Amino acid sequence: MTYDRNMIDLPEPPSRHERQQQTRAALIEAGREVFAELGYHAANLDRIARQAGFSKGAVYSNFSGKAALFLAVMDANLQSVWSQPWGTPETFRKDVPPPEVADDKEEAELEELIRGFALATLEFIAVAARDEELSGELQQRIQDVVDQYTEVAKTARIEHDELSPEQIGTLLTALDQGSGLLLLGGTDMLDDALWSVGMQRLLSPSHDDGEKFNSSAATGNEAENHIQERLMKALRRKP
Repeated sequence: MTYDRNMIDLPEPPSRHERQQQTRAALIEAGREVFAELGYHAANLDRIARQAGFSKGAVYSNFSGKAALFLAVMDANLQSVWSQPWGTPETFRKDVPPPEVADDKEEAELEELIRGFALATLEFIAVAARDEELSGELQQRIQDVVDQYTEVAKTARIEHDELSPEQIGTLLTALDQGSGLLLLGGTDMLDDALWSVGMQRLLSPSHDDGEKFNSSAATGNEAENHIQERLMKALRRKP
């Protein structure tokens, strides 16, 4: 029996561009894990390449060096966070978007990955502060976060607000990033409920009907639900 090759629906082999994108994505994922485990300084490209299943040459075919790879991991993390329609306070406080976890062990591993990469980011910031080129790259990414929060502020903006959306976006970024620094330092003075109320105060000092939002009387869940509703509305409006 013979078969007509035209009748067999075989998948097209990946193009050279697709293979390169797959390699790049694998290196970014491996980089995220190695940076989180070892920190920025201790991580090396040999280890990252091995973990991704490639040679060190594959790294240099896609990135100019360790700093460029780290920035690519940051970009991937931020893109994942802002492209999802499920924005919550927890979403904006993590460097890695939370996938569905099956059990407590996987959740603990995820939390360790998040914390590890955040600590590596502090190392990278110290390096970038002493390097003019890297400092510019880092400032660009910070501005991207400010711009995203500015879009959120525009959606939640109340009439006659004395602060512009750009100013509110800057303050939201400062609260978000500053709270992360406090958490990394081991303090428990800023819990989720207080963080949520702070974000809500910046986004909308009053309800739509003009009634003041009493943060001292509101529970953490009430504040969190209010801010979550506004964040999700803003994110869903993004193209």
